[in-house]
Amino acid sequence: MASGLVALLDDVAGITKLAAASLDDTASAAGKAGAKAAGVVIDDTAVTPRYAVGFTPDRELPIIARIALGSLRNKLLFLLPAAIALSAFAPWAVTPLLMAGGAYLCFEAAEKLAEVLLHDDDHAEDAPVATDPATLEKEKISGAIRTDFILSAEIMAIALADIADKPLPMQAAVLAAVGIFITIGVYGVVALIVKMDDIGLHLAQKTLLPVRLIGRGLVRAMPVLLEGLSAIGTAAMIWVGGGIIVHGLEHFGLTMIPHAIHHLAELAGHAVPFAQGAVEWLVTAVGSGIVGLLIGALIVLLLHKVKH
Repeated sequence: MASGLVALLDDVAGITKLAAASLDDTASAAGKAGAKAAGVVIDDTAVTPRYAVGFTPDRELPIIARIALGSLRNKLLFLLPAAIALSAFAPWAVTPLLMAGGAYLCFEAAEKLAEVLLHDDDHAEDAPVATDPATLEKEKISGAIRTDFILSAEIMAIALADIADKPLPMQAAVLAAVGIFITIGVYGVVALIVKMDDIGLHLAQKTLLPVRLIGRGLVRAMPVLLEGLSAIGTAAMIWVGGGIIVHGLEHFGLTMIPHAIHHLAELAGHAVPFAQGAVEWLVTAVGSGIVGLLIGALIVLLLHKVKH
């Protein structure tokens, strides 16, 4: 009896060690995959705060919370199973789907730019305008979750590409971990950004003069920061969408545009050797952004022609 109990305990200890090693491998893989998706995470963080602009302070955090829940639902209920299914049965479909998502990002950003630059009064008259705050809030949240779906798909795809050689159960665990922690990180930062003016107002009421000055500075700076983040978010959608399409073209052997961007980036980097890496990244981002802007503008133009 005793020897049987000892053997059982040894087996349990062995299983525990294997489970711990598996969890450690999963955590390590999730960390690496999440780090590779950092660029899209930054874009997601820049895009989201603009959806909370224009609402009363008491509605800002509830809006961010609902967008975060929608983002988590996107990642865990839709994108994770789809990613695992694609990895198992149709890995060839990942790139075309990503390119379609990239084109949607380019279209959405180009449409916003067109509305700002062209002041399309006819478009404004045709489009229904929500006057009820609850309806407007619902529309904003829906738009944010749709945009998040594309950015989340890119995050999950980048993570999946980094663990494509792992067993399917580990792929699922890593993608779930990446989705949860990135969502918490992104929307935690977004919540902090949109509430910075309230924090500044609280500090402005303190006794110490330096603290009051910091608070007043935050209050004055936040409208400018939020507007700037809105512009950064639009630019980020063009950059990310264009980058997805450029990488997709290269994947399918259509290398003229990707090679041209890469060649220009190398030339610019060699011209500034003390900051070669940064310059190459900047030129690549600008090149991807130009491609994204052209594609987005073309889609907007085509849809405008179809509409009229």
